[in-house]
Amino acid sequence: MNPEKLINSVCSIAKTAGSFLRSEIHNISGKNIETKSDHDFVTYVDKASEKFLIQELTSLFPEAGIIAEESHQQKDNKRYHWIIDPLDGTTNYIHGMSPYAVSIALTDNEKEILGVVYEVGLDECFSAHINGKAFLNNQPIRVSETPVLGKSFIATGFPSRDYSKLQEYMELLKAVMFDTNGVRRLGSAATDIAYVACGRFDIFYEYHLSAWDVAAGAVLVKQAGGKVSDFSGKDNYLFGKEIITSNSHLHEEFLYLLTKFFDHGQKDHFSKI
Repeated sequence: MNPEKLINSVCSIAKTAGSFLRSEIHNISGKNIETKSDHDFVTYVDKASEKFLIQELTSLFPEAGIIAEESHQQKDNKRYHWIIDPLDGTTNYIHGMSPYAVSIALTDNEKEILGVVYEVGLDECFSAHINGKAFLNNQPIRVSETPVLGKSFIATGFPSRDYSKLQEYMELLKAVMFDTNGVRRLGSAATDIAYVACGRFDIFYEYHLSAWDVAAGAVLVKQAGGKVSDFSGKDNYLFGKEIITSNSHLHEEFLYLLTKFFDHGQKDHFSKI
């Protein structure tokens, strides 16, 4: 299928799912919120949105398998996979606040080739495929040109279930607070990464994320001229549970700062810089 037609179709599907989310946000109450684990929630809205997305995306591109959060579908031996988050930012959503988003990516042999993030609250649809530019509501976007970490504006997500690296995370957060122009925690990783792609944030980092949190946004950042890696500066961010996205100027500098607290064996590399 033509990539432009494909991405237009995916955007339309994401917006339809987002319209449903918007229509239901004031109907959520304690009786229809399930707790999957500590600080991890799901509602009938997540499930209904995911069911719709799977149905529409499977119809659009039947050759692709599905990796999805709520139905627990995982990668199989198919070449292509849709990676879906039907409601990224569920905790925000159940409290009646933004941002919250629909996130859809398509992978080819575990490499992201298409990404769409629809942030519902502001009606903003971010989209990109690997052979084109990144867009916000059909207008081209680029990552920021912020040249140094000291002038950067950073987003992150707080550990909420996996506290195994909490000490390292808090030390890094303290350094970020002192060494940058500010840090924010919005509560939707897909939105955070999309905001890096359009230059609102200079950097986003977090650990203990899943593929559906990051896959679509990673395409956006790359096609907007930015960089994406895991905490080692390598490419294992899709299933490796950690990610850094940034503009092209700041990635190495932020990795250098991160290695002071998260040692993945790359300190020798940075000692040569």
